[in-house]
Amino acid sequence: MVDSIISLGHWNWLIAAAVFLLIEVLAPGIFMLWLGLAALLVGIISIGVVWPWQAQFIAFAVFALVSVPAWRHFTRNRETADSPFLNRRADTYVGRVFTLERPIVDGVGAVRIDDTVWRVRGPDCPAGSRVRIARADGPNLLVEAV
Repeated sequence: MVDSIISLGHWNWLIAAAVFLLIEVLAPGIFMLWLGLAALLVGIISIGVVWPWQAQFIAFAVFALVSVPAWRHFTRNRETADSPFLNRRADTYVGRVFTLERPIVDGVGAVRIDDTVWRVRGPDCPAGSRVRIARADGPNLLVEAV
């Protein structure tokens, strides 16, 4: 049995890589991705280099162990400079001027921004007034008259 598995050579690693990557697709968690890439790398090296199966296993283990810290190192300092307000959409409106859709009565009104109606808080103003967003407070935008 072991002899038949060893006789497959580089195909063992390519099949293992396919299995690991398929598991990663079915149950994503990033872990199987690195095992799949390590197996793929050993398989590609095995196509051109004849080496014992023990060395192949050691290379697989080293590639798998090195890939995770390397991935964490490269992604740790990555900024979302292109979308700094990705999870704080209301903060992107601070400083902008909009027209009130509903009047501010007793400190509460509404303004339409794109396709969304936002609740605003501020001094009483009639509908159609221009207001500047002073700051975002959760789902509420605090405004001041312009």
